[in-house]
Amino acid sequence: MTRFRPCIDLHAGQVKQIVGGTLDSKTSSLQTNFVSPHPPAHFSRLYRDNELTGAHVIMLGPGNKDAAREALAAWPGKLQVGGGINDTNAKEWIDAGAEKVIITSFLFPNGTFSQPRLDAVLAALGGDKDKLVIDLSCRRHGSDKWFVAMDKWQTITDMEVSKETIKALEPYCCEFLIHAADNEGLQRGVDEKLVEKLAQWCSIPVTYAGGGRNLEDLEKVKELSGSKVDLTIGSALDCFGGNGVTLAECVEWNRKQEA
Repeated sequence: MTRFRPCIDLHAGQVKQIVGGTLDSKTSSLQTNFVSPHPPAHFSRLYRDNELTGAHVIMLGPGNKDAAREALAAWPGKLQVGGGINDTNAKEWIDAGAEKVIITSFLFPNGTFSQPRLDAVLAALGGDKDKLVIDLSCRRHGSDKWFVAMDKWQTITDMEVSKETIKALEPYCCEFLIHAADNEGLQRGVDEKLVEKLAQWCSIPVTYAGGGRNLEDLEKVKELSGSKVDLTIGSALDCFGGNGVTLAECVEWNRKQEA
């Protein structure tokens, strides 16, 4: 069943919505869609009160740990956390209240996938794959290929997002998170071909993020994926300064799917 899933993106300790492709170490080129006047816990409570489970808290760069802990503490055991997660801190974040941890960059030293690193993270979680989400956020290469992007989506790795990749990784995690970095924050619509492929390839839950604008995009993802892929909408939401769709409308849409 396709669901709307919300997010809390943290940058420099604040809740923000940014254009994903501009998120490099040079903040002069960072394009920000929205900076919230509210603390992270405000959004955790908002999602809690609307029963929006499966939300991800993403730490985009340094200076976000306290903000992430604040978000987790406001709804313990119900939010996923990612950004800088590795084998030495994964359990700490679970202990801090995360339902699951999300990993990307740690799995790709020098841009090359490392199975021993994945094994180490899973071992740190006591072998419990239900606590692990693998983020295969990617950038498009040509018309129908996507490669995993790391380091705030600036470095392209050697891993193609494909049926073979998905099947190889599924035994180690309970779900996937896929940001289409080329679409992230632009509100130009979802990568339809990628959504279709994810539905074909994945046998565990998968959330797509990037370009979602409105209820029509939720319906489109539902249709393209045969109700298999969830959608995160960020910059277009009213609570993030957008005018494409309201959080209340997304909540109501979810409830209709469950009816």
